[in-house]
Amino acid sequence: MDRLGLDPAEFVATDEDGLPIAGLDPDEVLATPTLAVVGRPNVGKSTLVNRLLGRREAVVQDIPGVTRDRIVYDALWNGRRFKLMDTGGWEPDATGLQGVVAAQAETAMRTADAVMLVVDASVGATTTDEAAARVLRRADVPVMLCATKVDDDRLVSDTASLWRLGLGEPHAVSGLHGRGSGDLLDAMLEILPETPREDFGAGAGGPRRVALVGKPNVGKSSLLNKVAGENRSVVHDVAGTTVDPVDSLVDLDGDIWRFVDTAGLRKRVKMASGMEYYASLRTSSAIEAAEVALVLIDASEPIAEQDQRVLTMVSEAGRALVILFNKWDLVDEDRRHELTRELERDLISVRWAERVNVSALTGRSTARIAPALRRALESWDTRIPTGRLNSWISDLVAAKPPPVRSGKQPKILFATQAQTRPPTFVLFASGFLEPGYRRFIERRLREDFGFAGSPIRLSVRIREKRPRKK
Repeated sequence: MDRLGLDPAEFVATDEDGLPIAGLDPDEVLATPTLAVVGRPNVGKSTLVNRLLGRREAVVQDIPGVTRDRIVYDALWNGRRFKLMDTGGWEPDATGLQGVVAAQAETAMRTADAVMLVVDASVGATTTDEAAARVLRRADVPVMLCATKVDDDRLVSDTASLWRLGLGEPHAVSGLHGRGSGDLLDAMLEILPETPREDFGAGAGGPRRVALVGKPNVGKSSLLNKVAGENRSVVHDVAGTTVDPVDSLVDLDGDIWRFVDTAGLRKRVKMASGMEYYASLRTSSAIEAAEVALVLIDASEPIAEQDQRVLTMVSEAGRALVILFNKWDLVDEDRRHELTRELERDLISVRWAERVNVSALTGRSTARIAPALRRALESWDTRIPTGRLNSWISDLVAAKPPPVRSGKQPKILFATQAQTRPPTFVLFASGFLEPGYRRFIERRLREDFGFAGSPIRLSVRIREKRPRKK
């Protein structure tokens, strides 16, 4: 810019929304051991997990069965990193949805590096607790016993009866007030191995983060289970089965991806309440933390306002985007014609997104998901050299100059790509550029440079008028 005699301090940044543009600084993925927190429903597992994490992560509500999937959180204590896996309530011989939830808890017991059985000290050991203890005594992993809801000294003596479960000393703790949580964390570090039993070896940069988002009951968990080749998420006909984001490492088309299955967005965050409110917040956070979003839309039904709202959230977050039209096995010829019209009408703002027609039930075209993710992320990471960009913008303006405004035609003096993730371009101009002309530039950027599957942000800096010297 110095060669052109341009001083950035002379320009004022403007865009159509007047909002600052933020980038993404991904965290490293560390290979750390995992401790699974298991127990029967409503013993306070999620409350205890939040206490041990030191932050409110797990969704907590005073009704049983809120947590349903295996939810993994990063934790830190005394300088040592590990993972806490919150699970749904485990019950023997459970059926229906609760049976699927119990199966997830059993999978956590088998795959974790250590297990903590949580028992409600105010109730004592129930037959369900005894059944869980029998399973864990046969487990090939370290096991510890936690007596929760010990809110005062009167209940400490009651924990002695839990020795009969055969899992060693019961550690008394209050998840609500934090009593004994420090001693519990110390005991956890003693039984946790230094390294996990399984390591995916994702490489220095870690797996690319993929958020699975969409309205309730659109098939997000079913798709995750299909591509993972096992039941990673609870799937049931009841809409809204997933509450917490479910984080899974998946081997897809030769690469390791970190998939996050999120709760279905039913309402706007401000309108939601209770469990649904916190689930919506976590879904929004999962989108912000992801690099690319897989938005699932039910192809067998008309595109809904919820679908458009989810797409807007992803676009505004600046994440790469792949739209999956799920349940394609239910789409007939008439529905295909209707869907074509809906795409032209309702999804025009994200016409740049990659699209794949899939069926989570049959596995149709799931092999096309990984290539679409790679193309979207490649666009998201693309940078155009400044010289090439300015040569391109000069030819574009010569062929179609900006519209005249207030009797003057603005000039584009210089162009640069400020950052990637998402691709962000800054135009230095002598005057205001109409929104229509900005959209024209964005469209031509896509036509000439690609950017399939990635949003583009375009900012204009206008030269300030200098006061005349007297």
